[in-house]
Amino acid sequence: MAASTSPETAEFTPRENVDAYFVPLGEHDGGRLFEPTIHVQGAWNEAEQHLAASAGLIVHEIERHEPREGMQLAKVTFDVYGFIPLRPTHVRVRTIRPGRTIELVEAEFSVDGRLIIVARAWRLSVQDSSPVAGADLEPLPPIEECERVDMGKMWPGGFIRSVERFDAPPGYVPGRNRTWLRTDLPSVLGEEISPTTHFLCVIDGANGIAVRVDPREWMFPNVDLTVHLFRRPDPTATGFDTTVAMGESGLGVTMTTLHDIHGPVGRIAQSLTVREMPSKG
Repeated sequence: MAASTSPETAEFTPRENVDAYFVPLGEHDGGRLFEPTIHVQGAWNEAEQHLAASAGLIVHEIERHEPREGMQLAKVTFDVYGFIPLRPTHVRVRTIRPGRTIELVEAEFSVDGRLIIVARAWRLSVQDSSPVAGADLEPLPPIEECERVDMGKMWPGGFIRSVERFDAPPGYVPGRNRTWLRTDLPSVLGEEISPTTHFLCVIDGANGIAVRVDPREWMFPNVDLTVHLFRRPDPTATGFDTTVAMGESGLGVTMTTLHDIHGPVGRIAQSLTVREMPSKG
């Protein structure tokens, strides 16, 4: 697809022979336009984007926006307004609260001119807090001591096929799991990807590694994703210590402590809308 092609009118079939989640198509309307590949494909619908890949793209664009030495990503929240079509995607970023030591950045993610995701990220200044550094959180077993799991047995889709999963003993039980995810694919083809972006590009996978119910019988998509980091992550692999809770009125929460290969690094939370899968009869 050429950069000059109108994303609102063009027919679109995601390419399968590209080793990246997105292909940059150039500047467009105050932001940048991207072509999603088959590796972005979601799990509940083959015509949707998986939020993990979309979030990775957003973080990449936030990291590229007005970078300054001595600043680091501390928090990012993604609010998802609805279905994310697997079509050419536009991302625009702006600084909404500039500052010398703290700043707030906002990204808008649109498809076919429709706003789908709004993300806000706090960037904080780098300080020497090593004398008080620490976290009283249980470590994950090293990825080498975990069992490789075929995620495709429960979940379909191009994004799922692009990710490796390794469960820590004793393994998955409904609503509880400790696991590692990793991918070799960059968020954007041909561009330098920051360690933080690569680490975060799989984090929405948390909602699929400790499911309480069969996703072929129940739907529980998350409408948001909030990440808090307390140190810069190593991108080798992303570790999840995850618990899923569901109530009786259609609400749920996926709660995760994030790990890298050196230990705990932050937390994420996802709000779920829980509903029975529509009957096919």
